[in-house]
Amino acid sequence: MSASGTFKLGGDLEVRRLGFGAMRITGSGVWGEPPDPTSARRLLQRVVQAGINLIDTADSYGPEVSETLIAEALRPYPDDLVIATKGGLTRPGPGSWERDCRPERLKRCCEQSLQRLRLDRIDLYQLHTVDPKVPIEDSVGALAELREEGKIRHAALCNVNVEQLSRARAITEIVSVQNRYNLAERASEEVLDACERDGLGFLPWFPLATGRLAAPGGQLDVVAREHGATTAQIALAWLLARSPVILPIPGTSSIEHFEENLGAEQLELRDDELEAIAAPPRA
Repeated sequence: MSASGTFKLGGDLEVRRLGFGAMRITGSGVWGEPPDPTSARRLLQRVVQAGINLIDTADSYGPEVSETLIAEALRPYPDDLVIATKGGLTRPGPGSWERDCRPERLKRCCEQSLQRLRLDRIDLYQLHTVDPKVPIEDSVGALAELREEGKIRHAALCNVNVEQLSRARAITEIVSVQNRYNLAERASEEVLDACERDGLGFLPWFPLATGRLAAPGGQLDVVAREHGATTAQIALAWLLARSPVILPIPGTSSIEHFEENLGAEQLELRDDELEAIAAPPRA
């Protein structure tokens, strides 16, 4: 399917390892409609035309805007398209996010996502966060019930540590984790290692962040120049090489930027290059 291979989520949903994150097809502050909804729908159509079959979204993106645009642009959906969405965050306003992972609310969120996406079942439904006011067992229990009711195919988590992942897996099968992870921010190494050990997918959000690593003359910059690539492409290529369970989901509102991200799949980095760009930047 692609140069970087595929991964089977839950053992049965085969996806291209490079997916697409649909947060940025909304307005400023991930709030409201995008400036040009027609262009957003055209981008989504190009994503599918390019063979990407994992699209990640959430009810809180907009809120509701991202899911609605996906349905408008892509229905009838291709048979192999996996739409992953999330519930658990509320949106008081632009740039503002609050947690509410009460079981009854999560069930309501899932029902509403099904309606917006115009689906009978969501392939991958993710708990968007852990709510300190709600035991994770209660939140995940709601996902387990949604599975039993046939409303979701697989359950997944976002923004968890190893202990929370373990507690959730004691309640129901978890097939993937989505945590913040990139070249510059690797606090989730233990979670990634647990996912690799047990065959769970790991979706790094904010995958293109590079921090000081991309400074002119730095290792990332040097490697990018050697390959005739951008530093963002090298950052994605590093993620794809880091572990076979990593499924990057870079997002954009631009077809041109999307095409650039696709180019990362064709890059083959040597072991010494992978080590060099992963090393902490010199002070």
